[in-house]
Amino acid sequence: MRLVIAECSVDYEGRLRAHLPRATRLLMLKNDGSVLIHSDGGSYKPLNWMNPPVNMHVLEGEKLTQSSQFTELADPEIQQLWTVQAAKSDDRLLIKIYEVIGELSHDLGIDPGLVKDGVESDLQRLLAEQIETLGAGYTLVRREYPTAIGPVDIMARDANGASIAVELKRVGDIDGVEQLTRYLELLNRDPLLAPVKGVFAAQRIKPQARTLAEDRGIRCISLDYDAMRGVDQSENRLF
Repeated sequence: MRLVIAECSVDYEGRLRAHLPRATRLLMLKNDGSVLIHSDGGSYKPLNWMNPPVNMHVLEGEKLTQSSQFTELADPEIQQLWTVQAAKSDDRLLIKIYEVIGELSHDLGIDPGLVKDGVESDLQRLLAEQIETLGAGYTLVRREYPTAIGPVDIMARDANGASIAVELKRVGDIDGVEQLTRYLELLNRDPLLAPVKGVFAAQRIKPQARTLAEDRGIRCISLDYDAMRGVDQSENRLF
């Protein structure tokens, strides 16, 4: 992990264009290749970012002034020019560094992963045992399916043999949809799995999360935790 506090401006070029004017920000470079730009506000969400795989080039000093790319962006105050280019698309970030205020690098080691609370772990176990809850003909591949960015809660196959990635939450919110989206982007790069479809499953799914998921082609399923563990038999309810 490398953290750089710098006065910088940022331009995103790709499917759309975005510009962050000159200001002091935190630049976060992770060992997985991701690059994130944070401000001192906006909670946890970065102002802009680039997901791996990416190629990053840094120009400074004499190489910077001699670069044809810098000629177009010439500014004598720029000390460094970072170009973060997506490996599989035309998307890129141009980060112009005017002053490096502070910098820290540290190896965080291997993360043990998120430890789910009791309800989420039980939901995962129960859904794996009752995989037909997702639909007739569904079969379980495995729980905690490993990926480079963390384990997928459940991998399954539908009646047609298509791969299904399932993200489980007690309360489904936008963060969970974003997490599943990242898994799907990575899994669909594997020709042995692609195309991989997503299922977002939770006891309760917030309306905004459901709207975002369905807009991305992700199916949403509400799970009855008590019914799945045999505590509350829905057919015996009066109301």
